[in-house]
Amino acid sequence: MEKTAILIPAFNAAETLSELVHRLCPYVELQDIIVVDDGSTDHTLEVTKRIGVMTLPHARNYGKGRALRTGFEYILSSTQHEAVLTMDADLQHKPDDVPSFFSTRERMLTDMIIGYRKRWRTNMPFARKLSNSITSGLIAARTGRDIKDSQCGFRLLSRRLLETVTTTADGYEAETEQLIKAALSGFNIEFVPIQTVYENERSHITHVATTLRFLHTLLKDY
Repeated sequence: MEKTAILIPAFNAAETLSELVHRLCPYVELQDIIVVDDGSTDHTLEVTKRIGVMTLPHARNYGKGRALRTGFEYILSSTQHEAVLTMDADLQHKPDDVPSFFSTRERMLTDMIIGYRKRWRTNMPFARKLSNSITSGLIAARTGRDIKDSQCGFRLLSRRLLETVTTTADGYEAETEQLIKAALSGFNIEFVPIQTVYENERSHITHVATTLRFLHTLLKDY
């Protein structure tokens, strides 16, 4: 089986990061887990040092897109990993879903695999259900692909894709930018069902600004 890195962008994730890493260890080696501390003001950096994962710190908070880009650049330049699985630090992405990504990648050699969350009849907030449905539909129309879940950050990316598709956005819209560019570039994209988890996680999304940036990303001429 090919080497896959786990990339976790983290901002003020001291309360959940240790548990997340512990629950990932049955599936990957500790040295394959990489955390980008995006200018946290809590004890995130201290937690990563204590548990012994590779940490790439930002001097200040730049945004999820920049944190992902920092991780991708490090993996491409300094490791031999053939794929990267990105996960949120707040336990919204369940480690026991990781094997589904690995098995799909091994079976199909897909360049992008995105977690697909059930929306209706779940505890996903209504605003998230609506925005996910709308944004996924808009990106499907933009790219001509069947996009089941455009907003999920739980996604596996091949090294080949990361060497070809680069993003410029610093915020959450970077994941939209990456998806659109990958689709327009002809990369194969698959979706795997994952658990829909919404409990007491704190969102760092500012909805109006994020919506405007999404529209700019959607309509941009690539």
